[in-house]
Amino acid sequence: MASNSISSPWTPKQNKLFERALAVYDKETPDRWQNIARAVGGKSVEEVKRHYEILVEDLKHIESGNIPFPYYRSNGNSR
Repeated sequence: MASNSISSPWTPKQNKLFERALAVYDKETPDRWQNIARAVGGKSVEEVKRHYEILVEDLKHIESGNIPFPYYRSNGNSR
């Protein structure tokens, strides 16, 4: 798939598989992105790399305080 083509949206299941694969295949893993793409299914190596880049940028914004924490109203029941 060409890097400038539009990819299909990521499903919640693919996101969960992506997160798990990142935990399994760390930076030192040979063929890391190929392994992650295979674990996710339906995504190319380039799509997986781009998804990771977006995740890293999102984390930078959150950690820098540029993204406010959501406000959750309490109903008085803490569990």
